[in-house]
Amino acid sequence: MHAIELDGVTKRWDMTAAVDDVSFAVEAGSFVVLLGPSGCGKSTMLRMIAGLEEVTAGRVRIDGRDMTDEPPARRRLSMVFQSYALFPHLNVGENIVFGLKVRRVERGERDARLGRVAELVGLGELLDRRPAQLSGGQRQRVALARAIIAENRICLMDEPLSNLDAKLRHTMRVEIRELQQRLGMTVIYVTHDQTEAMSMADRIILLRDGRIEQDGTPDDLYSTPASTFVASFIGAPPMNLIGLADGPDGAVIKGADQSVIKGEGAGRRLGIRPEHIEITDSNGVPASLVAFDYLGADTIVTARVGEQDILVRVPGHRKVGGAEAVSLTWPRENAHIFDATTGRRIGYADPPAAAT
Repeated sequence: MHAIELDGVTKRWDMTAAVDDVSFAVEAGSFVVLLGPSGCGKSTMLRMIAGLEEVTAGRVRIDGRDMTDEPPARRRLSMVFQSYALFPHLNVGENIVFGLKVRRVERGERDARLGRVAELVGLGELLDRRPAQLSGGQRQRVALARAIIAENRICLMDEPLSNLDAKLRHTMRVEIRELQQRLGMTVIYVTHDQTEAMSMADRIILLRDGRIEQDGTPDDLYSTPASTFVASFIGAPPMNLIGLADGPDGAVIKGADQSVIKGEGAGRRLGIRPEHIEITDSNGVPASLVAFDYLGADTIVTARVGEQDILVRVPGHRKVGGAEAVSLTWPRENAHIFDATTGRRIGYADPPAAAT
């Protein structure tokens, strides 16, 4: 049985659709990320699942039951907010068990659950502290503990790590994923950070303007992006999207002479990720290296072919001096063709006849 199902869900304010006819199902025990830029509708979608926003059209089902019009308290969900939402006048222990008190869970049961959960998230020695005495990571653990102690099978998380620094975000990503797997919870996690999505998710639902752009595993979105939007959103740096033109023997990169793929080039774009391009001395597409960004473990080199600048990721420290003449090569299975008008992926880029 699906833990959560959305069937044609829409949310409108006047004539503006924040979420537009969205349907998907989430398997029990899975970690699903709603990913997308600000304003794409991901938090609104999460709030409709939680019952914090009314659904304009469509249905929301939880554990097979239609919960579209049910209040949040009847949905048996836990939620972790971006702002932590801790009570400043209560200590850590009181914040964690607050929901159990509201539901009139007996004192003995509350204390037993608190002991288990505090140990689980590493807060056992901090239960008497107030939120103001905690670091950002510790406050986030309190918010997680409050969600876990309810013992609901579904947990919704709305950008819970956005207020933390980069190092602490990495630590918390690992901890949240381990907790989810250990407890067998179903998690729907909202973020605009593709690193969080790629490293944590069993499945990513990438949203754009209130609609699903692509729904699949992290590898699906990285290896076979459905559109130029997906190709440019996933990956750091993102996929090169190279303008093409018609040549005598196939498509050429705009401003260049050598054919790079079979067939027509007009109205199409060639997509290749920087890490899939190799710099060689010959037997490739002629290019000149014009700039580099040294990142420590690797270097992002800017190569110019015709009118197009192409990013290439190379290991180590690769310096560029002047307009260095080189060749670029890439595997056929890592080169994609997109329609320049619709942005949709057409397929793989076959090499020109002369290169086969």
